[in-house]
Amino acid sequence: MDQRLARLLAKSRGLPDSPGVYLMKDGAGVVVYVGKAGRLRDRVSSYFVPSADLGLKKRPLLDVVHDIDTLGCDSEWEALFTENRLIKDIKPRYNVRLADDKTFPYLVVTQREDFPRVFVTRNPSGVAEDGRIAAEMKGARVYGPFAGAGALREAVQLLQRVFKFRTCRLDIVDGDEKNRFFRPCLLHAINQCTAPCAGKISREAYASDVEHFTRFLGSKGTSVVNEMRREMERAAADLRFERAAALRDQVRAIEKLGERASRSDHWQPEAEIMPIDPARALRSLKKTLGLDEPIRCIEGIDIAHLQGGETVGSKVCFIDGRPFKSEYRRFRIRASASADHRRRWSAGQAREGDEFVPDDTGPGSGGFVPPTVGGVPVPAFTAGEAPVNDDYASIREVVSRRYREAGTGHELYPDVILIDGGLGQLHAALEAFETLAVKPPMVISLAKKEELVYTQRESAPIRLGRENAGLRLLQAIRDEAHRFAQHYHHILRRKKTIGE
Repeated sequence: MDQRLARLLAKSRGLPDSPGVYLMKDGAGVVVYVGKAGRLRDRVSSYFVPSADLGLKKRPLLDVVHDIDTLGCDSEWEALFTENRLIKDIKPRYNVRLADDKTFPYLVVTQREDFPRVFVTRNPSGVAEDGRIAAEMKGARVYGPFAGAGALREAVQLLQRVFKFRTCRLDIVDGDEKNRFFRPCLLHAINQCTAPCAGKISREAYASDVEHFTRFLGSKGTSVVNEMRREMERAAADLRFERAAALRDQVRAIEKLGERASRSDHWQPEAEIMPIDPARALRSLKKTLGLDEPIRCIEGIDIAHLQGGETVGSKVCFIDGRPFKSEYRRFRIRASASADHRRRWSAGQAREGDEFVPDDTGPGSGGFVPPTVGGVPVPAFTAGEAPVNDDYASIREVVSRRYREAGTGHELYPDVILIDGGLGQLHAALEAFETLAVKPPMVISLAKKEELVYTQRESAPIRLGRENAGLRLLQAIRDEAHRFAQHYHHILRRKKTIGE
């Protein structure tokens, strides 16, 4: 153990002195802990110095760590988002913090109210537990996620003094005679709100203030921060140190607005994935597929080719139109080839009929096993050709492994099984189901680009409008399956590219 810790200490001291995420692995190469660091070299090496006091929670970690992998990030806030995403996806056994469903906050500016308001939320899609979308979230501008909730709320409070937007939940209608008799809250008295609730400002003037605020958010406040810094320097020069200190804290809070990602980066798909009404989408999908019973459970399957020759399958589960994370699964595609086939390939003497798919988990010489996947043979390659990733074989394997218990009547099928791909991918899945005694109720596939829906019952695809709620639900499930398969490996691949 001493030699192992000394080796890890030497390796950690050679890490870059920059922000990033570190992944600690056990002897089998499984990630057991993920952490972030402002300076990778200092943070990681602190685990392995002999005098380190890691406490009762982290001390057992040293007994299992055999290797360290790192991912460089451009900033500390990016490292925070990356750590959060990896912990939620991988679920390392020594990570407790960030392993729950809590998400980073977003800033919302409503658009469909006479007097738009500004507020902070952790539910950017606006979908409530009953499946309904909050009225204020329809068409709203959503910024974030932001790295720090406390800094975001403080920044909103400071900016309210400048732009004087409202943060209340009042339903204010322009021109309502009752507004003249309404008593505004304390924020108007301290000059932090223009009190549209009491008719103190016109709709046009208020809209102009909100537009200036959204433009400020788009620029991340560069001009305002520069002006505040100049005022801070003047206050310090005049020996008004309390004012200078207050301005310094305000500058830091506003600068935190720059520590944010974009929803298009998909850091928090569990919060962002459903900008539609799930109940409406399920009813629409039931009608499209011609099902007699309501749809409650949908599972999506995707195949991803990662890190060159490595292939991964994923299965995601949606219950009542919402992600059910505890039923997400990844499948490392098991390959199949005999030792003789491998030797012939290595010697450049591959023959037609040879099958070559790597599998470092199977028994036998060199990690290879006889070629069987749910009773369906893996396609062969022609002599002189390199072995290629085969989506059809991978889909057959994932389907066989996931649904074999349901196929023997020992487990329930989902109401709909969604395969990412076109007619070929759907046929591959159906071939695997043919080997099972019990058949699934409905298997469909969703082809990219044209977004055509193929079903097991019809030879012609179903073409739905882009705004069809059922189609948007299928797209969300497909995209989530794709993200779940690729995200972790995509980050590691990016790290490798940057390192090279």
